[in-house]
Amino acid sequence: MQIKSLRIFDAVASTGSFGAAAQRLHTVQSNVTAHIQKLEDELQVQLIERSSSPVHLTPAGHTLLPHAQRLLQTHDQACALFAGSALPTGCLRIGAMESTAALRLPPVLAQLYQTQPHMDLQLRTGPTGSLLEDLQRGLLDCAFVAGQPPQPRWWGQQVFQEELVLVSPTPLPGLPSPEVLLRTPFLAFRQGCSYRQRIELLLASQGITSARIMEMGTLDAILGCVAAGMGFALMPRALMHTQQARFGIHCTPLPEPLRSQIGVVDTWLVAPQPQGWSPQLRALVQQLGMEGAAVTMVATAVTPM
Repeated sequence: MQIKSLRIFDAVASTGSFGAAAQRLHTVQSNVTAHIQKLEDELQVQLIERSSSPVHLTPAGHTLLPHAQRLLQTHDQACALFAGSALPTGCLRIGAMESTAALRLPPVLAQLYQTQPHMDLQLRTGPTGSLLEDLQRGLLDCAFVAGQPPQPRWWGQQVFQEELVLVSPTPLPGLPSPEVLLRTPFLAFRQGCSYRQRIELLLASQGITSARIMEMGTLDAILGCVAAGMGFALMPRALMHTQQARFGIHCTPLPEPLRSQIGVVDTWLVAPQPQGWSPQLRALVQQLGMEGAAVTMVATAVTPM
């Protein structure tokens, strides 16, 4: 059944006239007649009793009418949702690095929820590599990851910038010597984490090729173990400012040129190209103030190979 046919049927039922229905829908009466006949042929019933004036519904017509009205209402609601004339509903599946989820996203998501109260938010944390895999598989609508999207068919926009600092259980006068770095473990997230890759680059810059990195599942586990004297970590400075008092840890900036080379990390929001966005995802992009960038990317989108 076509939506147009159901809308014409509803108009005939409410006006009691083929001609009045045609006027309401700005069409010709022959078009109304054709759509009603098409519905009757498809359902194999008579819907309209045409022998009276005004015309009226048959029992079959009365049965169809509430179904038609519900379908029309659902259709109109969906159109309004994607046209932006209705508040977004449904779930937005967001992926983020754990540090980004802890530091940057709470105020963004809280404000988004205040402006879009009918939306459901689902946040999944993980290392950049895993988040990109989930995005590729369609398990996420978007992801906050370290660096630009690795595929041209994805849309991406830089949203935050982090400075990484060395996290230790006691104050340090500067970067530890290669001997200290060699015998002291680093604590990090699992493979695929961009900060873990920066640890390897830091150690390589000091001539250490066999990095000893202990894998931890959560941010609290990493910082708790650092505080207990188990090793070092490499984390965003802004995040550590919120955690120093809680864990009793200390932060040491990376010296130049290491800071410029490996200590500055751009966080990007990565998603499918904008023509495939849901209203919920578009609301998040607007909340982040990137609507103009998204519109530009629609015009210059790369066609998938």
